[in-house]
Amino acid sequence: MSHKNYFKEQLQYIDTNFQELKSLYLSSTPLKERDNNFFNSYIHELESFLENEVIGPISKVFIGTKVTVMFDGDDDTEDYYICLQKQSDPVAGCISFLSPVGRQLLLRNVDDNVLLNTPAGSLPVTIKSITFAENLILQR
Repeated sequence: MSHKNYFKEQLQYIDTNFQELKSLYLSSTPLKERDNNFFNSYIHELESFLENEVIGPISKVFIGTKVTVMFDGDDDTEDYYICLQKQSDPVAGCISFLSPVGRQLLLRNVDDNVLLNTPAGSLPVTIKSITFAENLILQR
């Protein structure tokens, strides 16, 4: 499946499951971090990407992408696969877009500097690449 088809199906999935996803977002996001326009912003960015992107690299972190981050101060990198909550498998690097790290990476761009707030502390990282994670499929 091409990334464009995947993202089109993802928009349908979000539309069909909007209330459930919104409820999951509200229950998993601390009050001070909640964005009332979270899904509307995400949908807008994904639709803009689909309208404007012909061929080439994926410009933003979306659900279904692999994000490679480099930890500031060294050359160590780590890959995160941003996925739906049902697909989450932190040991394999698959993190839900609703997880603390997933929420902080979502809609970021290549070369963005991000201070990831984790239970272990704050980690400054730079997004090095964003690619389509072909191994992630929409699970209904």
